[in-house]
Order: sequence, then structure tokens, then C-alpha cells
Amino acid sequence: MSKPPLRFELDRDYVKLDNLLKLVGICDSGGAGKHLVASGAVTVDGAQELRKTCKIHAGQVVRVGNEEILVLADPRQPVTP
Repeated sequence: MSKPPLRFELDRDYVKLDNLLKLVGICDSGGAGKHLVASGAVTVDGAQELRKTCKIHAGQVVRVGNEEILVLADPRQPVTP
């Protein structure tokens, strides 16, 4: 049985990839997140991502091994047309 995805709600326009990995608990620090990204183990929307500080926006899906992170818009933020 597969694990349910982690859900991360943005409180701003974007989050840097290394920081996202720290915030959801996959890594202990941003530095560890940078090493994980550099190792080639992270994908964003199905494509390998090697940019450690890549900007991750609402609607994107990040995967590390069997962990999937759904990045969601903050429901408290107004939607702009």
C-alpha cells in the first residue's frame, strides 16, 4: 500500500526546493536538502530537478523516493483573476 502524499500549504508565492524538503521533515536542514537535490534524488512534476533553490509554486508535485509532496495554495489567500 502506498503512503498518502504530504501536503504543504504555501503562505507566499513560492518556496525554495531545499527549504521545502526541510519544512516537510524529509531533511533536518536546508543544507541536507541541498545535498539531496544535488544527488539527483528529487523530481518536480516528474522531471529530475538539480537546482537546489528552484522555486516551487502551488500546484507542483515534488517526489523524493517514495515520498510525494503536494504543494497547495494557502486557502486564506485571495484568488486573483
